[in-house]
Amino acid sequence: MKLYYTPGVCSLSPHIILRETETPFELVKTDIGAKTVDGGGDFKAINPNGYVPALALEDGTLLTEGPAIVQYIADKAGRTDIAPASGSIERTKMQSWLNFVGTEIHKSFGPLFNPKMPAEARAIFVEKLRARFAFLDKHFAANDYLMGKAFTLPDAYLFTVLRWAAPMKIDIAEFPKLQAFFKRIEARPAVQAALKAEGLIQDKAA
Repeated sequence: MKLYYTPGVCSLSPHIILRETETPFELVKTDIGAKTVDGGGDFKAINPNGYVPALALEDGTLLTEGPAIVQYIADKAGRTDIAPASGSIERTKMQSWLNFVGTEIHKSFGPLFNPKMPAEARAIFVEKLRARFAFLDKHFAANDYLMGKAFTLPDAYLFTVLRWAAPMKIDIAEFPKLQAFFKRIEARPAVQAALKAEGLIQDKAA
């Protein structure tokens, strides 16, 4: 399978899960601004919406939308430890967290990347994010991960979008439990491998 990605954006989440599950895959770097793929080619001919992630399967099927992609990857790998069995209450709880990260965190960050965003509007989105960060900080005071004691799919997604706080100049220092969660996920070998593959950190051994 091929993962179409852009370094550091939301495609990092399925990239991490591909490595967590040791699923064989090929990375295809994509310029979502120019809508081209590495080496040439029209990305919109692959995904008409022009955004990543997009996962191309061997049979020609193209999967889009990160929360759906990560569930497919985990189910295909039989990893019920990171994606509880379909139909279970735990699976529904996990999907609830995926939706929370997608709608409350990811989509609140999105407008901040627009350089034309007025300061007043930006302040509204930042205020919403800080309210959600406070909620998460309280959650992580009693839980190591979103689902409790073990890493699951939404943890990779939350880590991915939290990485955007620094470039958006949103200080999360007042949320120590959230910061500890971020560092806990960042230290995972699969996460380190994904970050290095996308050129987001340097390989210390190099």
